Amino acid sequence: MYAIIRTGGKQAKVREGDVIDVEHLRAEGEIDFAPLLVVDDAGTVFSHRDVLKGARVIARVVGDSSGPKVDIFKYKAKTGYRRQLGHRQRYTTLEVTRIEGPEGAVRREVPSKKKAPQAAPAEEPAAEAAVPKEKAAPKKAAPKKAAPKAAPKAATKKSAAKPASTAGAASTKATAKPTPKPTPKKAAPKAAATKKES
Repeated sequence: MYAIIRTGGKQAKVREGDVIDVEHLRAEGEIDFAPLLVVDDAGTVFSHRDVLKGARVIARVVGDSSGPKVDIFKYKAKTGYRRQLGHRQRYTTLEVTRIEGPEGAVRREVPSKKKAPQAAPAEEPAAEAAVPKEKAAPKKAAPKKAAPKAAPKAATKKSAAKPASTAGAASTKATAKPTPKPTPKKAAPKAAATKKES
């Protein structure tokens, strides 16, 4: 069973046992909320106000907290106007203890989680000891690292083709960074061209 509640101008979907943060509430102990919508365990939806008159969601206040810090900085260029603020929104942490559905809502009883452990698992370790363990699979070899890349072949061919006196200069040119291409000049504005013609 779950319900939709409204608090702090926002809506939240809650189930029994949920812990939620809502806008700051000045309250202690238990709080009652009137649900906007309730869906029971059979999947039946209850949303009409007349039907939900008897329904309520009961939550317990766990504590208060603050949200993350928000930095506010106002600035206007060329005027020297600067304002700096900080803000942390306050929240109240609630734990939903009970959802009381409307008349006719189907509620399944959830078995409690605190049950005594049974003695049946004690037989399993003896059965495991009788079965021989299989040998572990051999480990795979780690993949080999790639060899470092060799110098480009085109640069070595050019240096070999030139005479020995220019071979040193060619190797330095091959390792230098390429120069950027010049950008084409923009055409003159059309408005200026029409004034000259007239």
